[in-house]
Amino acid sequence: MERTTRRTQVAVTLRVNGADHELELDARSTLLDALRDRLGLTGTKKGCDQGACGACTVMVDGRRVVSCLTLAAQCEGREVTTIEGLAHDGTLHAMQEAFVRHDALQCGFCTPGQVMSAVCLLQEGRAGSDEEIREFMSGNICRCGAYPNIVAAVREVAGTGDGRARV
Repeated sequence: MERTTRRTQVAVTLRVNGADHELELDARSTLLDALRDRLGLTGTKKGCDQGACGACTVMVDGRRVVSCLTLAAQCEGREVTTIEGLAHDGTLHAMQEAFVRHDALQCGFCTPGQVMSAVCLLQEGRAGSDEEIREFMSGNICRCGAYPNIVAAVREVAGTGDGRARV
């Protein structure tokens, strides 16, 4: 018995990093795949593809989401911000600068998701203590174990009040 698969294409306009992109996508396409494969924004990483590692974290309407579990079509009419959208006019976001300053990365694979999650953590007001930072960053896994430096970077930006700037 031959089995046929019908794919449904949908027209989607994604607003990513301030620019609109009109795409024709399979209705089952994830935001992660649309960002990487269709828009060439490869800063967002595909880790586990199950929502467990946080490598694909982006912001949708200012809230962090794992893009591997979010359908691209769900983002129609919403503002998507990726790691590429944090820097402005060649100037890194305060969190990106803090990650560099605190050596809060080793291999760098998880870093975009970590930075995006950290920026959202500050916007959510959840960086009152190291324990709180660790708790609310726990959805982002670093296989290299750079956690103490990640916490230090988040703590620094939380202390300066600069975490909400430019986002």
